[in-house]
Amino acid sequence: MPTQLTATRHLDGLREAMLAFVRYGDRAGLSAAVPTCPGWCVRELVAHQGMVHRWAAANLRGRSADPDALERSGLTDPDPLDWLAEGAIDLVTAWAKAPVDVQTVVFLRDAPAPKEFWARRQCHETTIHAVDALAAALGRPPRADEVWMDAELAADGIDELLCGFLTRSRSRLRADEPGLLVVAPDDRDEWWEVSVSRAPAVSARRPGPAPDDADWVLRGPAVDLYLRLWNRGADAVDVAGWPERARVTW
Repeated sequence: MPTQLTATRHLDGLREAMLAFVRYGDRAGLSAAVPTCPGWCVRELVAHQGMVHRWAAANLRGRSADPDALERSGLTDPDPLDWLAEGAIDLVTAWAKAPVDVQTVVFLRDAPAPKEFWARRQCHETTIHAVDALAAALGRPPRADEVWMDAELAADGIDELLCGFLTRSRSRLRADEPGLLVVAPDDRDEWWEVSVSRAPAVSARRPGPAPDDADWVLRGPAVDLYLRLWNRGADAVDVAGWPERARVTW
Protein backbone atom coordinates (compact mmCIF):
# COMPACT_ATOMS: atom_id res chain seq x y z
CA MET A 1 0.00 0.00 0.00
CA PRO A 2 1.88 3.12 -1.22
CA THR A 3 0.23 5.54 1.22
CA GLN A 4 -2.26 5.28 4.05
CA LEU A 5 -3.37 8.90 3.69
CA THR A 6 -6.06 10.32 1.43
CA ALA A 7 -5.46 12.91 -1.26
CA THR A 8 -7.51 15.33 0.85
CA ARG A 9 -5.06 14.88 3.73
CA HIS A 10 -2.15 15.51 1.39
CA LEU A 11 -3.76 18.67 0.04
CA ASP A 12 -4.35 19.85 3.60
CA GLY A 13 -0.66 19.21 4.25
CA LEU A 14 0.24 21.22 1.17
CA ARG A 15 -1.90 24.13 2.39
CA GLU A 16 -0.34 24.02 5.87
CA ALA A 17 3.14 23.94 4.37
CA MET A 18 2.41 26.90 2.09
CA LEU A 19 1.19 29.01 5.02
CA ALA A 20 4.39 28.15 6.88
CA PHE A 21 6.58 28.75 3.82
CA VAL A 22 5.27 32.27 3.24
CA ARG A 23 5.33 33.13 6.95
CA TYR A 24 8.91 32.03 7.54
CA GLY A 25 10.20 33.18 4.17
CA ASP A 26 8.88 36.66 4.88
CA ARG A 27 10.30 36.59 8.40
CA ALA A 28 13.75 35.52 7.20
CA GLY A 29 13.93 37.95 4.27
CA LEU A 30 14.67 37.10 0.64
CA SER A 31 18.43 37.50 0.99
CA ALA A 32 18.75 35.27 4.06
CA ALA A 33 20.87 32.14 3.77
CA VAL A 34 19.12 28.76 3.98
CA PRO A 35 21.15 26.56 6.37
CA THR A 36 19.49 23.35 5.21
CA CYS A 37 20.18 24.13 1.52
CA PRO A 38 23.80 25.34 1.52
CA GLY A 39 24.47 27.96 -1.12
CA TRP A 40 20.84 29.07 -1.45
CA CYS A 41 19.15 32.21 -0.22
CA VAL A 42 15.41 32.44 0.45
CA ARG A 43 14.69 33.98 -2.97
CA GLU A 44 16.35 30.99 -4.66
CA LEU A 45 14.40 28.61 -2.42
CA VAL A 46 11.14 30.36 -3.37
CA ALA A 47 12.02 30.30 -7.07
CA HIS A 48 12.73 26.56 -6.91
CA GLN A 49 9.52 25.71 -5.09
CA GLY A 50 7.38 27.91 -7.33
CA MET A 51 8.96 26.29 -10.37
CA VAL A 52 8.14 22.81 -9.06
CA HIS A 53 4.50 23.76 -8.40
CA ARG A 54 4.10 25.14 -11.93
CA TRP A 55 5.89 22.15 -13.47
CA ALA A 56 3.61 19.75 -11.57
CA ALA A 57 0.51 21.70 -12.65
CA ALA A 58 1.64 21.45 -16.27
CA ASN A 59 2.06 17.68 -15.91
CA LEU A 60 -1.45 17.34 -14.51
CA ARG A 61 -2.77 19.28 -17.52
CA GLY A 62 -0.82 17.12 -19.97
CA ARG A 63 1.42 20.01 -21.00
CA SER A 64 5.14 20.60 -21.08
CA ALA A 65 6.94 23.28 -19.08
CA ASP A 66 10.47 24.68 -19.08
CA PRO A 67 11.79 24.41 -15.50
CA ASP A 68 14.65 26.84 -16.15
CA ALA A 69 12.32 29.52 -17.51
CA LEU A 70 9.92 29.04 -14.61
CA GLU A 71 12.72 29.35 -12.08
CA ARG A 72 14.04 32.51 -13.75
CA SER A 73 10.55 33.97 -13.42
CA GLY A 74 10.66 33.43 -9.67
CA LEU A 75 14.14 34.90 -9.38
CA THR A 76 13.09 38.12 -11.10
CA ASP A 77 9.52 38.57 -9.87
CA PRO A 78 9.11 41.77 -7.81
CA ASP A 79 7.06 39.91 -5.17
CA PRO A 80 8.35 36.32 -5.17
CA LEU A 81 6.32 35.18 -2.15
CA ASP A 82 3.11 36.28 -3.87
CA TRP A 83 4.38 34.55 -7.04
CA LEU A 84 4.93 31.40 -4.96
CA ALA A 85 1.38 31.51 -3.58
CA GLU A 86 -0.09 31.99 -7.06
CA GLY A 87 1.73 28.89 -8.29
CA ALA A 88 0.44 26.80 -5.38
CA ILE A 89 -3.13 27.93 -6.05
CA ASP A 90 -2.75 27.06 -9.73
CA LEU A 91 -1.35 23.62 -8.79
CA VAL A 92 -4.36 22.81 -6.61
CA THR A 93 -6.69 24.06 -9.36
CA ALA A 94 -4.99 21.83 -11.92
CA TRP A 95 -5.18 18.87 -9.53
CA ALA A 96 -8.89 19.42 -8.82
CA LYS A 97 -9.75 19.63 -12.53
CA ALA A 98 -7.69 16.60 -13.54
CA PRO A 99 -9.75 13.44 -14.14
CA VAL A 100 -9.51 10.66 -11.58
CA ASP A 101 -7.69 8.47 -14.13
CA VAL A 102 -5.38 11.21 -15.43
CA GLN A 103 -2.32 9.79 -17.19
CA THR A 104 0.84 11.69 -16.34
CA VAL A 105 4.42 11.11 -15.28
CA VAL A 106 5.01 9.20 -12.03
CA PHE A 107 8.70 8.95 -11.17
CA LEU A 108 8.80 7.10 -7.84
CA ARG A 109 8.62 3.44 -7.01
CA ASP A 110 5.80 2.17 -4.80
CA ALA A 111 3.69 5.15 -5.90
CA PRO A 112 -0.09 5.56 -5.82
CA ALA A 113 -2.11 6.30 -8.97
CA PRO A 114 -1.01 9.46 -10.83
CA LYS A 115 -3.55 11.89 -9.37
CA GLU A 116 -2.94 10.71 -5.81
CA PHE A 117 0.80 10.62 -6.52
CA TRP A 118 0.90 14.34 -7.32
CA ALA A 119 -1.07 15.32 -4.23
CA ARG A 120 1.31 13.34 -2.06
CA ARG A 121 4.51 14.41 -3.83
CA GLN A 122 3.67 18.11 -3.72
CA CYS A 123 2.59 17.87 -0.10
CA HIS A 124 6.01 16.60 0.95
CA GLU A 125 7.95 18.70 -1.57
CA THR A 126 6.35 21.82 -0.15
CA THR A 127 6.65 20.66 3.45
CA ILE A 128 10.38 20.02 3.15
CA HIS A 129 11.03 23.40 1.55
CA ALA A 130 8.83 25.14 4.09
CA VAL A 131 11.12 23.57 6.70
CA ASP A 132 13.98 25.14 4.76
CA ALA A 133 12.26 28.53 5.03
CA LEU A 134 11.89 27.96 8.78
CA ALA A 135 15.60 27.13 8.98
CA ALA A 136 16.36 30.42 7.23
CA ALA A 137 14.24 32.31 9.76
CA LEU A 138 15.92 30.51 12.67
CA GLY A 139 19.43 30.57 11.25
CA ARG A 140 19.78 26.83 11.93
CA PRO A 141 18.04 23.51 11.25
CA PRO A 142 14.76 23.39 13.21
CA ARG A 143 13.91 21.02 16.03
CA ALA A 144 10.93 18.70 15.71
CA ASP A 145 8.94 20.73 18.25
CA GLU A 146 9.35 23.83 16.08
CA VAL A 147 7.74 22.21 13.03
CA TRP A 148 3.98 22.29 12.43
CA MET A 149 3.44 18.78 11.03
CA ASP A 150 2.01 15.83 12.97
CA ALA A 151 3.29 12.27 13.33
CA GLU A 152 0.87 10.88 10.74
CA LEU A 153 2.07 13.16 7.96
CA ALA A 154 5.69 12.73 9.00
CA ALA A 155 5.38 8.93 8.80
CA ASP A 156 3.92 9.23 5.31
CA GLY A 157 6.89 11.36 4.26
CA ILE A 158 9.30 8.83 5.71
CA ASP A 159 7.56 6.14 3.68
CA GLU A 160 7.76 8.16 0.46
CA LEU A 161 11.49 8.71 0.93
CA LEU A 162 12.44 5.18 1.97
CA CYS A 163 10.16 3.22 -0.36
CA GLY A 164 9.75 5.69 -3.23
CA PHE A 165 12.97 7.63 -3.69
CA LEU A 166 15.73 5.46 -2.25
CA THR A 167 14.68 2.27 -4.06
CA ARG A 168 15.05 3.83 -7.53
CA SER A 169 17.90 2.71 -9.78
CA ARG A 170 19.30 6.27 -9.78
CA SER A 171 19.48 6.37 -5.98
CA ARG A 172 23.06 6.74 -4.74
CA LEU A 173 22.44 5.02 -1.41
CA ARG A 174 24.86 2.09 -1.67
CA ALA A 175 27.22 0.16 0.61
CA ASP A 176 30.05 -2.22 -0.18
CA GLU A 177 29.04 -4.36 2.79
CA PRO A 178 25.30 -5.19 2.94
CA GLY A 179 23.46 -3.86 5.97
CA LEU A 180 19.96 -3.45 7.33
CA LEU A 181 18.55 -0.13 8.54
CA VAL A 182 15.48 -0.07 10.78
CA VAL A 183 13.53 3.20 11.13
CA ALA A 184 11.11 2.97 14.05
CA PRO A 185 9.08 6.02 15.13
CA ASP A 186 8.13 5.66 18.78
CA ASP A 187 4.79 7.41 18.23
CA ARG A 188 3.57 5.19 15.38
CA ASP A 189 2.53 1.52 15.14
CA GLU A 190 4.70 0.92 12.09
CA TRP A 191 8.35 0.80 11.15
CA TRP A 192 10.54 0.46 8.04
CA GLU A 193 13.36 -1.82 7.05
CA VAL A 194 15.85 -0.71 4.40
CA SER A 195 18.32 -3.22 3.00
CA VAL A 196 21.42 -1.40 1.75
CA SER A 197 23.97 -3.01 -0.55
CA ARG A 198 25.74 -2.34 -3.85
CA ALA A 199 22.34 -2.64 -5.54
CA PRO A 200 19.43 -0.19 -5.11
CA ALA A 201 17.98 -0.25 -1.62
CA VAL A 202 15.07 -2.57 -0.87
CA SER A 203 12.58 -1.02 1.56
CA ALA A 204 9.36 -2.12 3.22
CA ARG A 205 6.94 -0.79 5.82
CA ARG A 206 6.11 -3.24 8.61
CA PRO A 207 3.49 -3.31 11.38
CA GLY A 208 4.10 -4.04 15.05
CA PRO A 209 7.24 -3.83 17.19
CA ALA A 210 10.53 -3.18 15.41
CA PRO A 211 13.59 -5.40 15.95
CA ASP A 212 16.70 -4.10 17.70
CA ASP A 213 19.23 -6.37 16.01
CA ALA A 214 19.64 -4.48 12.70
CA ASP A 215 22.96 -2.97 11.64
CA TRP A 216 21.52 0.50 12.18
CA VAL A 217 18.43 1.42 14.20
CA LEU A 218 16.89 4.90 14.20
CA ARG A 219 14.27 5.58 16.85
CA GLY A 220 12.48 8.70 18.00
CA PRO A 221 9.38 10.79 17.26
CA ALA A 222 8.19 10.56 13.66
CA VAL A 223 8.68 14.28 13.00
CA ASP A 224 12.26 14.14 14.26
CA LEU A 225 13.00 11.11 12.07
CA TYR A 226 11.35 12.83 9.10
CA LEU A 227 13.65 15.83 9.47
CA ARG A 228 16.76 13.69 9.92
CA LEU A 229 16.06 11.30 7.06
CA TRP A 230 15.30 14.17 4.67
CA ASN A 231 18.57 15.82 5.82
CA ARG A 232 16.80 18.70 7.55
CA GLY A 233 17.54 17.83 11.16
CA ALA A 234 20.31 19.13 13.40
CA ASP A 235 21.63 15.57 13.78
CA ALA A 236 22.77 13.74 10.63
CA VAL A 237 21.90 10.12 9.92
CA ASP A 238 25.09 8.07 10.26
CA VAL A 239 24.26 5.32 7.79
CA ALA A 240 26.22 4.51 4.60
CA GLY A 241 27.10 8.12 3.85
CA TRP A 242 23.45 9.14 4.20
CA PRO A 243 23.75 12.95 4.15
CA GLU A 244 25.15 12.84 0.59
CA ARG A 245 23.95 9.53 -0.82
CA ALA A 246 20.35 9.83 0.36
CA ARG A 247 19.95 13.49 -0.59
CA VAL A 248 17.08 14.13 -3.03
CA THR A 249 17.95 16.68 -5.71
CA TRP A 250 16.13 18.09 -8.73
